[in-house]
Amino acid sequence: MGRRSEREAVEKFLSLARSGRSGAVVVRGEAGIGKTAVLEHARQTALASGFRVELSVGAESETQFAFAGLHQLCAPLLDRTGALPEPQRAALGVAFGLHGGAAPDRFLVGLATLHLLAEVAEEEPLLCLVDDAQWLDEASAQVLAFVARRVGAEQLALVFGLRDSDDGDRLPFAGLPELRLERLSEPDARALLSTAVHTPLDERVRDRIIAEADGNPLALLELPRNARPTHLAGGFELPGTLSVPRRLEESFRRRSATLPPPTQLLLLVAASEPTGDVALLWRAAAHLELAREVAAPAEVAGLLEIDSRVRFRHPLVRSAVYQAATPPDRRRAHGALAAATDPQADPDRRAWHRAQAVLGTDEHAAADLARSAGRARSRGGLAAAAAFLQHATEMTPEPATRARRALEAAHAKHDAGAFDTALELLAVAATGPLEALPRARLELLRAQIAFHLTRGSDMPGMLLDAAKTLAPLDPPLARETYLHALDAAVHAGHLARGCGLPEAAEAAIDAPPSPTPPRPVDLLLDGLATRFTQGFEASVPTLQRSLETLLDHESRVEDDDRRWLWLASHVAAMLWDDEALYTLATSAVRLARDAGSLSTLPAALNAVASILVITGELTRATELAAEEAAITQATGAPPLPNARLMLAAWRGQQPETLELYATMVKEATERGEGSTVSLAQATLAALHNGLGNYDDALAAATPPCEHDDLAYSSLALPELVEAAARAGEPERAAAALEQLTSRASASGTDFALGLAARSRALTTTGPAAEEHYREAIVRLTNCRWAVYLARTHLVYGEWLRREGRRQDAREQLRTAHRLLSNMGIEAFAARAARELRATGEHPRARTTHPTDELTTQELQVARLVATGATSREVGAQLFLSPRTIEAHLRNIFRKLGITSRRELKALQFA
Repeated sequence: MGRRSEREAVEKFLSLARSGRSGAVVVRGEAGIGKTAVLEHARQTALASGFRVELSVGAESETQFAFAGLHQLCAPLLDRTGALPEPQRAALGVAFGLHGGAAPDRFLVGLATLHLLAEVAEEEPLLCLVDDAQWLDEASAQVLAFVARRVGAEQLALVFGLRDSDDGDRLPFAGLPELRLERLSEPDARALLSTAVHTPLDERVRDRIIAEADGNPLALLELPRNARPTHLAGGFELPGTLSVPRRLEESFRRRSATLPPPTQLLLLVAASEPTGDVALLWRAAAHLELAREVAAPAEVAGLLEIDSRVRFRHPLVRSAVYQAATPPDRRRAHGALAAATDPQADPDRRAWHRAQAVLGTDEHAAADLARSAGRARSRGGLAAAAAFLQHATEMTPEPATRARRALEAAHAKHDAGAFDTALELLAVAATGPLEALPRARLELLRAQIAFHLTRGSDMPGMLLDAAKTLAPLDPPLARETYLHALDAAVHAGHLARGCGLPEAAEAAIDAPPSPTPPRPVDLLLDGLATRFTQGFEASVPTLQRSLETLLDHESRVEDDDRRWLWLASHVAAMLWDDEALYTLATSAVRLARDAGSLSTLPAALNAVASILVITGELTRATELAAEEAAITQATGAPPLPNARLMLAAWRGQQPETLELYATMVKEATERGEGSTVSLAQATLAALHNGLGNYDDALAAATPPCEHDDLAYSSLALPELVEAAARAGEPERAAAALEQLTSRASASGTDFALGLAARSRALTTTGPAAEEHYREAIVRLTNCRWAVYLARTHLVYGEWLRREGRRQDAREQLRTAHRLLSNMGIEAFAARAARELRATGEHPRARTTHPTDELTTQELQVARLVATGATSREVGAQLFLSPRTIEAHLRNIFRKLGITSRRELKALQFA
């Protein structure tokens, strides 16, 4: 009645899951609309079809317990964790509190969960049902949403029941396929009502019930239960003004209010403890001197049932009972549950119940919550730790201790990404007595939160103020804060308000002295301060030492140093140190992969993909950009535009590039990220140089060079020289060349000197130009950045043709066209083709490869399998299950016309 299409949709979904072509679906709707009934139909259908079914139910009072919902789902499967890679097995153990260890990245827990479920699904199809997902704890919700987005070819399905609410909208399930349950039509409502009421029903009463229920199935079933039979015969109340779910809660409240007081108290105890632990309920009841028989009236009334677990008829019953209780009764119920909870086996739940039982403040309860926060943090439950600390702060009576805990809670909220709440807690901390160092840390955290929220603009000034305050109190932290201020100034670039890079660098000169031996952070700080006070050339020795220090310890980068890899990579780009840049960027990817840190991996992949564009490996860059996009989509993070813009520009795709450029610049400008604007402008210059739009290239390359951006001015300078030389602006070309030559000499890398030689050739006439072209080719041949070598062959060939040396020009232009075509640098390749045709030679078409037929992910899988990696190893690297890798391999073999991994190894990959 009214749910046939939904049941059929669920059955089709399960059929697809059995064949490895399903994934996840969210069953959405208002309270009482029938989500639980649809999930129950899915459970029964799955069991009848040979599925294994595992269940988890979110509970409003469980949101502070990290991974509680996930543990409920996975607990029956933990005997299979032995099949997981060690980092994943350890992450699950720590997250579930089975053993100690370093707090795992939540997405490493997600990978472990994905592979655990996939492992179980290898033996029999697996259905995971999660009801009331809007009440999952944050860590469980993030992990399960991640798993739902990464399910591939497994016989695995996830179904989430999600109530329409503001909280539900904030959960990370957005974008998953949805099955929305609408209200019943009037005929279906009448049919359902007739099955619920077995006494005579006046037609006018029926109409009023249907009107009040408004198509909500639970309302149709429950509202008549609150009316006496005589009312049903002709006097049902008129509809109230409350919404249907509120009316349902009210109907449950009225029904529970008719029960004997001891039964009402037992119901309240059950509503206050959502785990459904029967033994715990009876222990708490005994503490309140309630006999077990008092549960009978509630069972007879259909409000709950007690067998192996305590179950309410509907979640609205639980909330109605709890909300209707008086505060003293709630405290009494929680006190009984605290007394009944084992302090050794479940100290966190005991601490939570104990805190709920307290009126006002209580130091002992607050201290227990603080200890629970520590345990939650150690399991990787940042949001849970923050919630415990926030509650501990509220319960702390002594002002100084409250201020200290508020500061600690603010740090935890910041780490969990709850920046608004962190700022509120900082305001609480600021009102209490704090010593100098904690107060300085407070101001530092305030500045860090502002940086995360705005990513630029006026942040350098706030961070510098914090650094100056910290200088006499904590010199090492002060130096890190000065570097953070410079980092913020680099982000803000020319869009900084008030304090920009020059001012931040000038202030950093006064940082406390560097320790001996200096850390990488110290060398970066001193070098960058020199860069923007004394100039590029003066900073090179110190900055090169900072890169050497990081590279010397690359295989064992300390956690404190990892956060500076982004800045160090920009320094390497500034110095045209192609080897250091490649090593640092790929190290960031490796470290993120090894740690399973999907919160940092996308940015690292985006950086390496951008670098691979310049090395001419556009196919690999596309693979990594696609992986980054898949991970950000799975984790709910916004996609990163840099690599996509560079790929489009260097491929010569003008419409797509201009669209991406406009969006990127608009969003970066709104955030105050001048460095991102500079990258976009330098990339646009490359596009226009490739297309031969030299005036446009000159306009795009000029701002990054004028703003002297840390890294992107180095990217823009050679584009500016080429554009100015070809646009008939010799003075501008000469000025840019002078700056490029001076900086390249200071850098001393082959890449820098090769770019300088190429740029000199572009601005030189006569035989001297040829010497510079040849020097550039020799130097750039030794570098990773193959696109600049290919472009040098192109401009050398163009010069030779203008000199009338047609045969020599053909040789250079053939090389340029072959290299650029094979790389996929289409606009420059087309330029080379035009020049070749001008010499009287027709360019050869690019040779096709069998692998051209593969999708991006298939190509990535094929490339890794060709190295000899097993499906399990490839799956671990790409965060996919072995079964999904095997499915990709079947498609790969079919498209390539091969039958074995050995044949795959023999193929050439672009």
